[in-house]
Amino acid sequence: MTVVRPDHSALPDEAGTPGGVELATPATELGEGELVARCVAGQPGAFDLIVERHRRAVYQLCYRFVGNHEDASDLSQDVFLRAYRGLRSFRSQASIATWLYRIGVNVCLNRVGAKRLQTESIEERQYIDARSESASERMLRDERAVRIRAAVAELPPKQRSVLVLRIYHEMSHQEIATIVGTSVGAVKANVFHALQNLKKRLGEAPL
Repeated sequence: MTVVRPDHSALPDEAGTPGGVELATPATELGEGELVARCVAGQPGAFDLIVERHRRAVYQLCYRFVGNHEDASDLSQDVFLRAYRGLRSFRSQASIATWLYRIGVNVCLNRVGAKRLQTESIEERQYIDARSESASERMLRDERAVRIRAAVAELPPKQRSVLVLRIYHEMSHQEIATIVGTSVGAVKANVFHALQNLKKRLGEAPL
C-alpha cells in the first residue's frame, strides 16, 4: 500500500515496496464495493485508488481540527493506515467517504485530547478575488480566520466535530449523525451550542 500525502509525496507501504500499480480496470469504472473487495483480496494498487479519491477531503477534515499543515498531514496518513488495516470491517451500508470521515473524526479527537495544537493562518480564497482586496482587508480577514480557528479549537470534542462537518464540509445533519454515531436531534443541538459558544469566545462577533 502506498499512502500519499496531500503534497503528493508518496510513502512506501509497510513492507517497504512501492505501490501504485495500475489496475486493469480504469478507476472511474470501479464501484466502491468492487474496489474494497479488490483491496481485501490484495489487488495491487487498489487501496491507492481509495487514497487518490479521498485524500483531499480527509486532509481538509484533519486540517479543520488541528489548524496546521504538518499535523494535518500526519493525521491524514494515520487515517488511511487505519482504514487499510480495517478494510475487512468495512460494511457497504455506508459509503467509503462516510467510513473515512468516521475514522478521521476519531483520530483527530484522540490527537486533540493528547496534545494542545497551535493554529496557523492559511489562505482561504476560494470565493475571494485577491486582486480586489486591499492589504488592510487581507490582514483583517486573515486575523479573523485565525481567531475563529482558535475558538473552534477550544470547543468541547462533540461540538467541535459536528461544527467542522456541518460548516466546513457542508454535510447534512443526517450524514453527520451517521458519522459520529448519534441522533439527528443530538447533532442539531451540538451545532447550536457550538455556534453559541463560538460567539461568546469571539465577543459576539458575527461568524
